[in-house]
Amino acid sequence: MLEVRDLSVGYGQVQVLWDVALCVNRGEIVSVLGPNGAGKSTLLRSIVGLVRPIKGSKAYGITYWGKRIDGMPPEDIVSLGIALVTEEKHLFPEMTVLDNLKMGAYIGEARRKRKESLEFVFDLFPRLAERRSQAAKTLSGGERQMLAIGRALMSGPELLMIDEPSIGLQPLLIMKTLEVIKQLRERGVTILMVEQNVFFSLEMSDRAYVLENGRIVMEGSGAELLRHDHIKKAYLAL
Repeated sequence: MLEVRDLSVGYGQVQVLWDVALCVNRGEIVSVLGPNGAGKSTLLRSIVGLVRPIKGSKAYGITYWGKRIDGMPPEDIVSLGIALVTEEKHLFPEMTVLDNLKMGAYIGEARRKRKESLEFVFDLFPRLAERRSQAAKTLSGGERQMLAIGRALMSGPELLMIDEPSIGLQPLLIMKTLEVIKQLRERGVTILMVEQNVFFSLEMSDRAYVLENGRIVMEGSGAELLRHDHIKKAYLAL
Protein backbone atom coordinates (compact mmCIF):
# COMPACT_ATOMS: atom_id res chain seq x y z
CA MET A 1 0.00 0.00 0.00
CA LEU A 2 2.56 2.59 1.18
CA GLU A 3 6.30 2.20 0.72
CA VAL A 4 8.99 4.65 1.80
CA ARG A 5 12.49 4.00 0.47
CA ASP A 6 15.74 5.73 1.47
CA LEU A 7 13.99 8.88 2.73
CA SER A 8 16.29 11.69 3.88
CA VAL A 9 14.92 15.03 5.06
CA GLY A 10 16.50 18.21 6.36
CA TYR A 11 15.54 21.72 7.45
CA GLY A 12 18.09 24.11 6.02
CA GLN A 13 21.51 22.83 7.04
CA VAL A 14 20.12 20.44 9.65
CA GLN A 15 19.38 16.90 8.48
CA VAL A 16 16.61 15.15 10.42
CA LEU A 17 16.08 11.81 8.65
CA TRP A 18 18.65 9.48 7.11
CA ASP A 19 17.70 6.75 4.60
CA VAL A 20 14.44 5.85 6.34
CA ALA A 21 12.56 2.88 4.88
CA LEU A 22 9.20 1.46 5.91
CA CYS A 23 6.07 -0.05 4.45
CA VAL A 24 2.42 -0.24 5.43
CA ASN A 25 0.18 -3.00 4.13
CA ARG A 26 -3.54 -2.68 3.68
CA GLY A 27 -5.51 -3.33 6.87
CA GLU A 28 -2.56 -2.93 9.23
CA ILE A 29 -1.95 -0.74 12.25
CA VAL A 30 1.70 0.30 12.07
CA SER A 31 3.41 2.41 14.73
CA VAL A 32 6.54 4.55 14.61
CA LEU A 33 8.15 4.87 18.03
CA GLY A 34 11.09 6.87 19.28
CA PRO A 35 12.20 9.65 21.61
CA ASN A 36 11.29 13.32 21.17
CA GLY A 37 13.25 14.88 18.34
CA ALA A 38 13.85 11.60 16.54
CA GLY A 39 12.09 12.80 13.38
CA LYS A 40 8.79 10.93 13.71
CA SER A 41 6.54 13.89 12.87
CA THR A 42 8.85 14.88 10.01
CA LEU A 43 8.40 11.40 8.56
CA LEU A 44 4.60 11.73 8.47
CA ARG A 45 4.77 15.25 7.06
CA SER A 46 7.12 14.08 4.33
CA ILE A 47 4.69 11.37 3.24
CA VAL A 48 1.87 13.89 2.68
CA GLY A 49 4.13 16.42 0.95
CA LEU A 50 4.30 19.05 3.70
CA VAL A 51 8.09 18.59 3.91
CA ARG A 52 10.24 18.03 0.85
CA PRO A 53 12.76 15.17 1.02
CA ILE A 54 16.41 15.33 0.10
CA LYS A 55 16.81 13.25 -3.03
CA GLY A 56 19.52 10.71 -2.37
CA SER A 57 20.11 7.27 -3.81
CA LYS A 58 18.53 5.83 -6.95
CA ALA A 59 16.31 3.69 -4.70
CA TYR A 60 14.77 6.78 -3.08
CA GLY A 61 11.02 7.27 -3.34
CA ILE A 62 7.61 7.28 -1.67
CA THR A 63 4.95 5.21 -3.39
CA TYR A 64 1.26 4.68 -2.66
CA TRP A 65 -0.35 1.71 -4.38
CA GLY A 66 2.69 1.69 -6.68
CA LYS A 67 2.35 5.37 -7.66
CA ARG A 68 5.17 7.79 -6.88
CA ILE A 69 3.84 10.55 -4.64
CA ASP A 70 7.03 12.30 -3.52
CA GLY A 71 7.03 15.72 -5.16
CA MET A 72 3.24 15.84 -5.50
CA PRO A 73 1.29 18.74 -3.91
CA PRO A 74 -0.30 17.81 -0.56
CA GLU A 75 -3.85 18.27 -1.89
CA ASP A 76 -3.18 15.75 -4.65
CA ILE A 77 -1.80 13.25 -2.13
CA VAL A 78 -4.92 13.65 0.02
CA SER A 79 -7.09 13.02 -3.04
CA LEU A 80 -5.37 9.64 -3.48
CA GLY A 81 -6.67 8.49 -0.09
CA ILE A 82 -4.12 9.57 2.53
CA ALA A 83 -5.01 11.83 5.49
CA LEU A 84 -2.86 13.17 8.33
CA VAL A 85 -3.94 14.21 11.82
CA THR A 86 -1.13 16.39 13.10
CA GLU A 87 -0.11 16.68 16.73
CA GLU A 88 -1.25 20.33 16.69
CA LYS A 89 -4.69 19.32 15.28
CA HIS A 90 -5.11 22.73 13.52
CA LEU A 91 -8.84 23.04 14.18
CA PHE A 92 -10.79 26.20 13.33
CA PRO A 93 -11.59 27.37 16.90
CA GLU A 94 -14.36 29.82 16.07
CA MET A 95 -16.18 27.43 13.74
CA THR A 96 -18.67 24.84 14.92
CA VAL A 97 -17.92 21.15 15.17
CA LEU A 98 -20.10 20.53 12.12
CA ASP A 99 -18.37 23.19 10.03
CA ASN A 100 -14.94 21.88 11.04
CA LEU A 101 -15.98 18.44 9.86
CA LYS A 102 -17.31 19.80 6.57
CA MET A 103 -13.93 21.42 5.95
CA GLY A 104 -12.45 17.93 5.79
CA ALA A 105 -14.62 17.08 2.77
CA TYR A 106 -13.43 19.76 0.36
CA ILE A 107 -12.12 17.41 -2.36
CA GLY A 108 -14.61 16.62 -5.13
CA GLU A 109 -15.27 12.96 -4.35
CA ALA A 110 -15.31 13.61 -0.60
CA ARG A 111 -17.75 16.47 -1.08
CA ARG A 112 -20.16 14.20 -2.92
CA LYS A 113 -20.01 11.70 -0.05
CA ARG A 114 -20.18 14.30 2.73
CA LYS A 115 -23.52 13.15 4.17
CA GLU A 116 -22.38 9.53 4.30
CA SER A 117 -19.06 10.53 5.87
CA LEU A 118 -20.79 12.66 8.52
CA GLU A 119 -22.93 9.68 9.50
CA PHE A 120 -19.78 7.56 9.74
CA VAL A 121 -18.00 10.11 11.96
CA PHE A 122 -21.01 10.71 14.21
CA ASP A 123 -21.47 6.96 14.61
CA LEU A 124 -17.82 6.64 15.60
CA PHE A 125 -17.90 9.73 17.86
CA PRO A 126 -21.41 10.24 19.30
CA ARG A 127 -20.02 13.07 21.44
CA LEU A 128 -19.34 15.11 18.31
CA ALA A 129 -22.93 14.62 17.16
CA GLU A 130 -24.11 15.99 20.50
CA ARG A 131 -21.83 19.03 20.15
CA ARG A 132 -22.21 19.65 16.43
CA SER A 133 -23.38 23.25 16.99
CA GLN A 134 -20.67 24.17 19.52
CA ALA A 135 -17.57 26.16 18.62
CA ALA A 136 -14.46 24.00 18.48
CA LYS A 137 -12.73 26.21 21.05
CA THR A 138 -15.27 25.12 23.70
CA LEU A 139 -14.39 21.41 23.42
CA SER A 140 -12.31 19.45 25.91
CA GLY A 141 -8.94 18.01 24.93
CA GLY A 142 -10.41 14.61 24.22
CA GLU A 143 -13.22 16.09 22.15
CA ARG A 144 -10.75 18.13 20.11
CA GLN A 145 -8.84 14.94 19.38
CA MET A 146 -12.08 13.30 18.24
CA LEU A 147 -12.80 16.29 16.00
CA ALA A 148 -9.33 16.25 14.46
CA ILE A 149 -9.63 12.55 13.64
CA GLY A 150 -13.21 13.00 12.45
CA ARG A 151 -12.26 15.83 10.11
CA ALA A 152 -9.50 13.70 8.58
CA LEU A 153 -11.99 10.88 8.05
CA MET A 154 -14.27 13.22 6.13
CA SER A 155 -11.86 13.01 3.18
CA GLY A 156 -12.57 9.27 2.99
CA PRO A 157 -9.00 8.05 3.44
CA GLU A 158 -7.82 4.49 2.96
CA LEU A 159 -4.68 5.36 4.95
CA LEU A 160 -5.00 7.49 8.08
CA MET A 161 -1.80 8.80 9.65
CA ILE A 162 -2.06 10.09 13.22
CA ASP A 163 0.67 12.00 15.05
CA GLU A 164 0.61 11.40 18.82
CA PRO A 165 -3.09 10.53 19.27
CA SER A 166 -2.78 10.23 23.06
CA ILE A 167 -0.73 13.34 23.81
CA GLY A 168 -2.20 15.51 26.57
CA LEU A 169 -5.05 13.09 27.29
CA GLN A 170 -6.00 11.48 30.59
CA PRO A 171 -5.50 7.69 30.84
CA LEU A 172 -9.19 6.90 30.32
CA LEU A 173 -9.32 9.04 27.18
CA ILE A 174 -6.11 7.44 25.91
CA MET A 175 -7.76 4.03 26.15
CA LYS A 176 -10.85 5.33 24.33
CA THR A 177 -8.75 6.91 21.57
CA LEU A 178 -6.75 3.75 20.98
CA GLU A 179 -9.98 1.74 20.96
CA VAL A 180 -11.30 4.05 18.23
CA ILE A 181 -8.16 3.36 16.20
CA LYS A 182 -8.86 -0.36 16.46
CA GLN A 183 -12.45 0.25 15.34
CA LEU A 184 -11.23 2.20 12.33
CA ARG A 185 -9.07 -0.72 11.26
CA GLU A 186 -12.10 -3.00 11.59
CA ARG A 187 -13.99 -0.60 9.31
CA GLY A 188 -11.35 -0.84 6.61
CA VAL A 189 -9.07 2.10 7.40
CA THR A 190 -5.33 1.37 7.47
CA ILE A 191 -3.45 3.21 10.25
CA LEU A 192 0.09 4.60 10.46
CA MET A 193 0.66 6.37 13.75
CA VAL A 194 3.34 8.03 15.79
CA GLU A 195 2.61 7.37 19.45
CA GLN A 196 4.42 8.18 22.69
CA ASN A 197 2.52 5.57 24.71
CA VAL A 198 4.78 2.68 23.76
CA PHE A 199 3.00 -0.11 25.63
CA PHE A 200 -0.46 0.59 24.25
CA SER A 201 0.75 1.32 20.72
CA LEU A 202 2.79 -1.90 20.50
CA GLU A 203 0.01 -3.95 22.08
CA MET A 204 -2.39 -2.90 19.32
CA SER A 205 0.02 -2.67 16.37
CA ASP A 206 0.57 -5.36 13.77
CA ARG A 207 4.06 -4.00 13.17
CA ALA A 208 6.22 -1.16 14.43
CA TYR A 209 9.41 0.74 13.63
CA VAL A 210 11.74 2.37 16.13
CA LEU A 211 13.19 5.69 14.95
CA GLU A 212 16.17 7.08 16.85
CA ASN A 213 18.37 10.00 15.81
CA GLY A 214 16.69 10.09 12.43
CA ARG A 215 17.31 6.45 11.55
CA ILE A 216 15.24 3.27 11.75
CA VAL A 217 17.10 1.14 14.29
CA MET A 218 14.59 -1.65 14.83
CA GLU A 219 11.43 -3.11 13.36
CA GLY A 220 9.17 -6.07 14.02
CA SER A 221 5.73 -7.09 15.17
CA GLY A 222 4.22 -5.27 18.12
CA ALA A 223 4.51 -8.41 20.23
CA GLU A 224 8.16 -8.95 19.29
CA LEU A 225 9.18 -5.41 20.18
CA LEU A 226 7.32 -5.53 23.49
CA ARG A 227 9.58 -8.44 24.45
CA HIS A 228 12.78 -6.80 23.22
CA ASP A 229 15.29 -5.77 25.92
CA HIS A 230 16.04 -2.40 24.29
CA ILE A 231 12.36 -1.44 24.26
CA LYS A 232 11.90 -2.56 27.87
CA LYS A 233 14.89 -0.57 29.10
CA ALA A 234 14.66 2.56 26.94
CA TYR A 235 10.89 3.03 26.72
CA LEU A 236 9.15 0.97 29.38
CA ALA A 237 11.66 1.40 32.24
CA LEU A 238 11.66 -2.34 32.91
